Amino acid sequence: MLSGLPGDPVILLGVVNTKLRDFYPSLDVLCDDMQIDRDELSAKLAAIDYTYDAKRNQFV
Repeated sequence: MLSGLPGDPVILLGVVNTKLRDFYPSLDVLCDDMQIDRDELSAKLAAIDYTYDAKRNQFV
């Protein structure tokens, strides 16, 4: 569930990457804190050809 996040995947990408950069050390911590499903988030961003890069801590 991605409540509280934008439905548009391009806007979602910007919001998530900003949150990862400014507030969270990893995608797991972001998902746990925001109570969102990591697989659902990753699938939504994969639809626009973005995957999570743990080394960079962002979707690229």
